[in-house]
Amino acid sequence: MRRRMRQRGTSVARYGFGLLVCLEVLMSFTFLGYIHIPPISITTAYLPILAAGCLLGTAQAAAMGLLFGLASLFKASASYVMPADGIFSPFHSGAPVPSLILSVGTRVLFGLLVGLAFRAARGRRHERLWVGLIGGAATHVHAFLVYLAMGAFFPEYGYDYARAFHLGAGELALDVACVVLTELLLTVRDSGRAARLQRYIDQTETVIPMERKIVWWFAVFEGTGLLISAAAALYFAQRRSYMLNQHGVTVTREIGGDLLHLQIQFMLAALALNFIALLLLLAMYRYMAYREYLGELDSLTGVMGRRMFLRRCDQLLADGLDGWYLSIDVDLFKSINDTFGHPAGDRVLAGIGEALRTAFATDGAVGRVGGDEFAVIVTRPLTRAELARRLDGFLADIAGLLPEWKVTCSIGARCSDFQQDITELLTETDDALYRAKARGRACYVIDGGQ
Repeated sequence: MRRRMRQRGTSVARYGFGLLVCLEVLMSFTFLGYIHIPPISITTAYLPILAAGCLLGTAQAAAMGLLFGLASLFKASASYVMPADGIFSPFHSGAPVPSLILSVGTRVLFGLLVGLAFRAARGRRHERLWVGLIGGAATHVHAFLVYLAMGAFFPEYGYDYARAFHLGAGELALDVACVVLTELLLTVRDSGRAARLQRYIDQTETVIPMERKIVWWFAVFEGTGLLISAAAALYFAQRRSYMLNQHGVTVTREIGGDLLHLQIQFMLAALALNFIALLLLLAMYRYMAYREYLGELDSLTGVMGRRMFLRRCDQLLADGLDGWYLSIDVDLFKSINDTFGHPAGDRVLAGIGEALRTAFATDGAVGRVGGDEFAVIVTRPLTRAELARRLDGFLADIAGLLPEWKVTCSIGARCSDFQQDITELLTETDDALYRAKARGRACYVIDGGQ
């Protein structure tokens, strides 16, 4: 489970990274990332970097560091920031390259180091101890990199790397919080519920692809929200300037720019909250869809039940893809039950379901549509020769399911662009199946294709 959590490309990894990106934006542009409790100020905006390194990997942690650095650069570009904060902006410092290294380079390096440290600790003896030590040291590593760059590039401000090792009340509290966070992340990662949630969400993408219509609606909704938010930011910045002028406060061009700057920060934080809600909604949709899918699976064979399979066929017919439709009947199944008993018949059905999943599940859907009747819809345009090779392999796999009896199937296959009605497609495929039975069973008939 740990290995899969860090695989790039899985749904859970993508959702997790997306949530951390949104959280980083939210923390960078709100009080959540910079907590000020007089007389101390605590920076917590790099905590999502720590979480990315712990759960996802080095590349993700470095990417989070890049985002944190760009947010710092953007905030430091306002005209009202203090001189010591202005050196993080290449527009204010007078030294663009050193400012970029300070604001962005140090955060990317921090993410890289954190990711590498967690990778080195992964799988080692006493992993939790090592992870806790990395979490506790993260605060000081981040401060060391920032202060080192400040001292090297802007020595006139009096900062040096030794300040990174100061242990005041705020620093100790943040050290403890980082240790607790990393240990909590490990606990959640290794829990059975997290494993089940990950499996459900990842499997949904394979067995129940989200309908294109739903994807388009989500895209339109989020795109519209982004445009409206940008327009609202410009509008409220302008109205705020107008309101201040009405109250006798002269709004210069510089002040207007700062007002827009603040409005953009507010807009980004609001959008981050919106995307967090969207990602959680999508994750829950996939989780619940897979739970429903499991409830409609044929309990004996593990393939789709008739209702789910036909519903999946309807979706694919609506998409207009090219592929194949297969009807499969177990030959002399009643004789198997009468001769060896129903438990043997159940083993045969289960074995056939497994063999069909092995041969076709990655390219389509497999269903049990009757007692000893199966169907397959293949959504990839296989050649006739490739389909024949797969069917030969399937027949070879099931032949030895019973030691005392050679198990065989009759198969009808129909090449289709999935434009016709499902009833018409079933009729045409059944005709091919009947011709296979007429040939003496234990064979297949393929109509169409090249």
